[in-house]
Amino acid sequence: MTVTIRRGTTADGPALAGLRWRRLTEERGYGGTDRAEFVGLFSEWLVRNSATHLPFVALGDADELVGMAWLMIADRVPTPKRRTRRSGDVQSVYVVPDLRGAGVGRSLMDSVLAEARALGLEHVTVHSSPEAVPFYERTGFAHDPEWLRWLPE
Repeated sequence: MTVTIRRGTTADGPALAGLRWRRLTEERGYGGTDRAEFVGLFSEWLVRNSATHLPFVALGDADELVGMAWLMIADRVPTPKRRTRRSGDVQSVYVVPDLRGAGVGRSLMDSVLAEARALGLEHVTVHSSPEAVPFYERTGFAHDPEWLRWLPE
């Protein structure tokens, strides 16, 4: 199978929502019956957040979405030396099970990180499941002892 990577658009909203739904039902056992409602909500969310949440999609032979990765961009507080500061966060990376291990995830991440470089982001973070940590390490991510997380009680 030939896979093509491109930036996603708001027109991809329903298909991207379908991948999010698939991940939750297949990997996390979600049994909801409100898929159509979610697709609508997700598509509207994508339109509202398209300036800060950049989707990248993997397309299979029949132009069906077989994977996705998101780059969330956040403005940071300016400094006297850097008046424009932005960082990124990788979110919702997913490849359909049949294509895992075939380089699709790596191609998605290469595109995401190329975009981060082009945008001049100071850094990019990712919150990962333990199983995916080796994948992110292979794409250039490293553990950072200065990164802390707060969780509400």
